[in-house]
Amino acid sequence: MLRRISLTSFSSKFFKSHSENLNYLRSSSSSPDSNLVATSATALHLPTASPSKAATDFVSLTRHYGRCYWELSKARLSMLVVATSGTGFVLGSGSAIDLSALSWTCLGTMMVAASANSLNQVFEINNDAKMKRTSRRPLPSGRITIPHAVGWASSVGIAGTSLLATQTNMLAAGLAASNLILYAFVYTPLKQIHPVNTWVGAIVGAIPPLLGWAAASNDISLNGMILPAALYFWQIPHFMALAYLCRNDYAAGGFKMYSLSDASGLRTSIVALRNSIYLIPLGFLAYHWGVTSEWFCLESTVLTLAISAAAFSFYRDRTKEKARRMFHASLLYLPVFMTGLLIHRRSDNQQFLEDNAKDFVKSASSLETIELEDENGNQNIKAKHPFRTQVRPPVAYASVAPFPFLPAPSYSFP
Repeated sequence: MLRRISLTSFSSKFFKSHSENLNYLRSSSSSPDSNLVATSATALHLPTASPSKAATDFVSLTRHYGRCYWELSKARLSMLVVATSGTGFVLGSGSAIDLSALSWTCLGTMMVAASANSLNQVFEINNDAKMKRTSRRPLPSGRITIPHAVGWASSVGIAGTSLLATQTNMLAAGLAASNLILYAFVYTPLKQIHPVNTWVGAIVGAIPPLLGWAAASNDISLNGMILPAALYFWQIPHFMALAYLCRNDYAAGGFKMYSLSDASGLRTSIVALRNSIYLIPLGFLAYHWGVTSEWFCLESTVLTLAISAAAFSFYRDRTKEKARRMFHASLLYLPVFMTGLLIHRRSDNQQFLEDNAKDFVKSASSLETIELEDENGNQNIKAKHPFRTQVRPPVAYASVAPFPFLPAPSYSFP
């Protein structure tokens, strides 16, 4: 009996010592003498650490941080920003599109957008932890540390801005840097201070297509404002619908959204409807300024009437179902609008504007100057009128306005 106990005690001590040796060998594998230890382990017929395990750990770590970077960057939202920037680049390219510059513009925009979204989550970590919709993000869930997230955001932001500066031009890089600052350091804290944050955020969303236009043309012109204006006005009904649907969540997170101070939703629906109507003239302006052909006027008008109808439906019946319908209509509007711009764009838009300017000057030079005498014949009155066009005083047109069924009176001069 005593012999059996001694044998059991010896075997347990042996296996304990054996396991300690294994742990020592594994912990020493990264030291300069790792080869010697591995050789000794082989000579003693002891198992060594498997290289496949280290490779598996590396792959798992890469996937983990890759997923964290993806979520910090809000990759889907960033890709939408890239799409608007790329569309602006194509619209500003004229007849020849530089595909290399387009690629660099999209990459730089993606990096800057990823940086801005990451900084946004760094600043809102406490707010996100209180909201169901955002509580599983990398920072509130503890999957990544704040210094790590700040390092990621800073590196991609600087790299993206530098890329735009070196591969496109300084104007595009300046717009990107300004938008990053506006989003991360103005819009983000403003969300917890005042409902005007929605309008500031709309400005942030309107800058990327202008960035793309500037990257292509190294200039900011009036006809380059069509898509930025569309994005600005589009974001208001889009975010009004989202804020109405998620207002309990926003209230829990401590955000000052416009819908939180509007219990009935009436003012929210009016703001959404008004900004939807503001989108109507953009199709006509795009044609008038030489950005697109005349077909875009019709398509843009029909599209805008559709989102306006959804906003009007929400105005009449302020329910979550109607708000969700308006939100879905806004999701449909933007890609269709940008596709229409690309399909009907005029590659010679600058030449189109120059031709219109020449025609205007030519028509202005064809005006004739006539001399009129007053009743006493003491003073000459000089007036201009188009060639072969009868002159009508303003009162003639004023008299028509209240009575559209009457013919406009005509006036002749001796």
